[in-house]
Amino acid sequence: MIKFNLPDKKSRAFQIAKPGYPAIFSCAFITAVFALLGLVALTLICLGITLFVCFFFRDPQRAIPEGDRLLASPADGKIVFAGQVNGTHFFQGESLKISIFMSVFNVHVNRVPHDGAVKKIWYFPGKFFSANLDKASDQNEHNAVFIETPQGDNICMVQIAGLIARRIICDISGGDFVKRGDRFGMICFGSRVDLYLPPDFEPAVKLGDKVRAGESIIGYLK
Repeated sequence: MIKFNLPDKKSRAFQIAKPGYPAIFSCAFITAVFALLGLVALTLICLGITLFVCFFFRDPQRAIPEGDRLLASPADGKIVFAGQVNGTHFFQGESLKISIFMSVFNVHVNRVPHDGAVKKIWYFPGKFFSANLDKASDQNEHNAVFIETPQGDNICMVQIAGLIARRIICDISGGDFVKRGDRFGMICFGSRVDLYLPPDFEPAVKLGDKVRAGESIIGYLK
């Protein structure tokens, strides 16, 4: 039976990710200005936008699964690809690729799938195709994080900007040691995260499944 732990026991009931504060304060300020001017319609519209921005940047507590070989999902969203690939920029030889598509209604805080050392981070300023398209993996703006587990397994997780997304945030650096479930960044307003894993990885998800960052089990390393 899988055990879960709650590393954020003291977190607030409705927590906001730090990158959201500037956008929330800006929207709230504009709402206040319209309210003081007596512009009711514009005030209500801006209030709705402010509430949506708060909702988008929510950062809820997650129960992190425990286990030496299991991988937790790095993102909230829907599995749009799960299969073997070969000859990618992110993994030498054959690998198992799992892609998670995040709509604007998903939590966008990204979490580390497994304990390990960050070997390198590779940022690529690309295009902005819809994140649910296959070509988005290679051609869109993306940020690849390469992790080596304590057992010597290599994992690559790639944050991919989408059609609307224009900002990828990554708060870790090469040389850092990270733990499963740690927050490491986010992608603003609709996006995708790809995982590149050893070819013998045993997936626990399939196409169409919905997952939660840090909580849902993606599968197991051999």
